[in-house]
Amino acid sequence: SMSLREHALSLFCSAVGTVRPAPMLKRAVKLQGDRCPWLVVKGRAFPVKRDLYLVGFGKAVLGMAAAAEEVLGDHLVRGIISVPLGIQESLQRAGMQEMLLKPHSKIQVIEGAKNNLPDPEALKGAVAIQELAEGLTADDLLLVLISGGGSALLPAPIPPILLEEKEKLTKTLASRGAAIQELNIVRKTLSLLKGGGLARLAYPAQVVSLILSDVIGDPLDIIASGPTAASSHSVQDCLQILAKYNLLLNLPKSVETVLSSSPTKPTAPECYSHVCNVIIGSNTLALDEAKYQAEGLGYTTLILSTAICGEVSRVAALYCQLIRLVCLGFTGLREGPLSEEVRGNLLQLATELEIPGLNLAKFLHALRGLGPERPVCILAGGETTVQLQGTGKGGRNQELALRVGLGLHRAQAMETSSPPGKCEIVFLSGGTDGQDGPTEAAGAFCTPELVDEALQEGLDVEAFLSNNDSYTFFSQFQGGRHLLVTGLTGTNVMDIQAILIRA
Repeated sequence: SMSLREHALSLFCSAVGTVRPAPMLKRAVKLQGDRCPWLVVKGRAFPVKRDLYLVGFGKAVLGMAAAAEEVLGDHLVRGIISVPLGIQESLQRAGMQEMLLKPHSKIQVIEGAKNNLPDPEALKGAVAIQELAEGLTADDLLLVLISGGGSALLPAPIPPILLEEKEKLTKTLASRGAAIQELNIVRKTLSLLKGGGLARLAYPAQVVSLILSDVIGDPLDIIASGPTAASSHSVQDCLQILAKYNLLLNLPKSVETVLSSSPTKPTAPECYSHVCNVIIGSNTLALDEAKYQAEGLGYTTLILSTAICGEVSRVAALYCQLIRLVCLGFTGLREGPLSEEVRGNLLQLATELEIPGLNLAKFLHALRGLGPERPVCILAGGETTVQLQGTGKGGRNQELALRVGLGLHRAQAMETSSPPGKCEIVFLSGGTDGQDGPTEAAGAFCTPELVDEALQEGLDVEAFLSNNDSYTFFSQFQGGRHLLVTGLTGTNVMDIQAILIRA
């Protein structure tokens, strides 16, 4: 029989497999009919009256474009995509031919945004995409491919603003503590293509956007700063943010010019009647696939949330309490003071973390009905944050796994009366893009035995954690066998966690 660890790995791989660009795009898009073809996207049909064009931007767009060109065939007249610097070479090296365009492709690739920052190369890509969009007619169809990282790859400040002026302003805002949402509102207001700008420029052509979401809740106007979605913000919102961080009085002349001539209200939604935005890949889709596979392996499977967020140590505490509760249920201690205490801890942590849409009471009710005869799988997704204290090497998934390992060790040390040692437990956390922080690992596994086993090798888990050095720990511990290494996946729908427990 397979180990829990092998099961966890196979669930992670099937979740990622379902949101890989090619299979995902081919499931969502078909071209039907020969003489007067229709583009069918998730059941909605668009007539291809004249020419079909393609543009795209984002970290997963190269693979999406390769698959799209296969589907569209000769109907595709021309395409331009803006992708991260060096991605073609990385995929070539990784032997991922299916993610690369064919030699005689009609799609032009522009690489830019080194270190995920807008640069002159990314600007070149944005300008080329802008010019293509502006030249379209009512009979043309524009297919837009969007994935995370698209924002940095599509910088086109409204003239006369220069790229470096816009960059400097966003950096200053960030250094004064502006939240990512606030930065995005300012960026969108000063941008030609973001905040629905690309869709407006492409009018009157039909615009169909295929979106791979890497943002909690899949908000269309936030993913890659929403180039084809109506923005819910106005120039007033931008001015309020600039005022909040005391930046109104020393703005560059060019920014003042643009802000004073911007429309005061957001563009009305009816101005987007020529646009259809479709989410074709998300954390939800990936977790649904993992759940399907886990049930096939005989697990009772529950999805906790696809919007896990917050500081990694608090999220680790939440997972540890959940694991304790399942184990108490398995050992016949479902009702009683200890279970009540753990439930109380869970509810308090959930309140503290403010995870969007998490109904913990309902989830705990579902847990109550589980017996020990079948193993349990709890799945979750989202994106945690790490408050850096040390100078070590790691990533949020490896740190989360290490913190869960430590938490389970401490819980076992406390519960001498009823050892949850009767349960076998594996926890996995991994980034769906195959890269966790600046490391070649996607994440890591842990078990309750990890801390004791590490001590035998002379490794002190707490010391590694206090230096944010989870990658170094996992590399040294048991020859690196607890690292989750998948290589680049060419996709990204945030992170996935799996908890596997059997009595």
